[in-house]
Amino acid sequence: MTTSSSGAVGVGIIGAGNISDQYLTHLSSFPDVRVIAIGDLLEDRAKAQAEKYGVPHAGGIELVLNDPDVDIIVNLTIPAVHVEVSLAIIAAGKHVWTEKPIGIDREESQRLLTAADAAGLRVGVAPDTVLGPGVQTAKRAIARGDIGRPLFASTSFQWQGPEIFHPNPAFLYAKGGGPLLDMGPYYVSALVHVFGPVASVAALGLQGSPTRKVQVGELAGQEFPVEIPSTLSVLTEFERGGQAQSLYSTDSPLKRHGIVEVNGTEGTIVIPDPNYFGGSITITRPLTDVSVREQEIIQVPQEGVLTGRGLGLLDMARSIRDGRPHIATGEFGYHVLDTLLSIEEAAATHSFVTVESTLGEVGSLPADFDPLAATL
Repeated sequence: MTTSSSGAVGVGIIGAGNISDQYLTHLSSFPDVRVIAIGDLLEDRAKAQAEKYGVPHAGGIELVLNDPDVDIIVNLTIPAVHVEVSLAIIAAGKHVWTEKPIGIDREESQRLLTAADAAGLRVGVAPDTVLGPGVQTAKRAIARGDIGRPLFASTSFQWQGPEIFHPNPAFLYAKGGGPLLDMGPYYVSALVHVFGPVASVAALGLQGSPTRKVQVGELAGQEFPVEIPSTLSVLTEFERGGQAQSLYSTDSPLKRHGIVEVNGTEGTIVIPDPNYFGGSITITRPLTDVSVREQEIIQVPQEGVLTGRGLGLLDMARSIRDGRPHIATGEFGYHVLDTLLSIEEAAATHSFVTVESTLGEVGSLPADFDPLAATL
């Protein structure tokens, strides 16, 4: 490991597909990190992204793994190879920031965490949207008692599916994808930030259609199989108290994204869409005068600097230099995966399933965390 002691932390990226634009846009605006290399199996794609964003080195995956100036590598590959690529990054002596989920099964994901721990390296796991001002401001409001004691949450993610915009969406309906494994990490991560670790889950699942068609791009009209449940209704129980009911569906003509509502003894807080970094936060108070039917709705001012993907990596980079824990840890990512796989198992067996993993206290970003400041 060749981590420098001062100046911007060197970052490499493996995977130059759709989501790399979001990472590159924001990472290039953070003074405390510097993107040095991009690699992809399709080297021309990596080189095009490097030219677009002014990254000095681009080519194959080995180029990124072997670059001595790269301290952290961002894994933007498809879920089925997340662990394989992350293990290669650890073997190269680099810290890992991986897109969600950390893997697609428990054993291989635990193997990654064990390898990283043995090597003295860190694993960070998306989504870092929940570290944005939206969820973090709401989390602080709940922690200071603005809604009293949190009792239960309701979340909903429903629409007709990513094939209407993604040029190659088949992997999103394969094992490791679907509305649960693709979008579930955002909602489960937000709930764990509020309520703490999950104790058990129950679920019902269905498959709206056994096949789907690509709607856009060069593959438009091409049919592909659906390998996972495309709708799941979920009940969640948390270790420290509290419950949640959640819907994940790509079978709905009606689009309803980003519904996260936490109900407490003294109010209900509406949290912004956990797939985004910010948004409106409101608290609705109970009626105190039953003769007045209009409820009090309070706008909660959003605290912090609004940026985008790469925020969690930045926290990890600063934490490495400071010698403190980062927030979006591999253990957090593993607990989210364990919860999601338990939901799949609950849907398959029509029973409650205990989530075996757990977590300690989940950290928060301070309100004055400034991604655009040069601190290193």
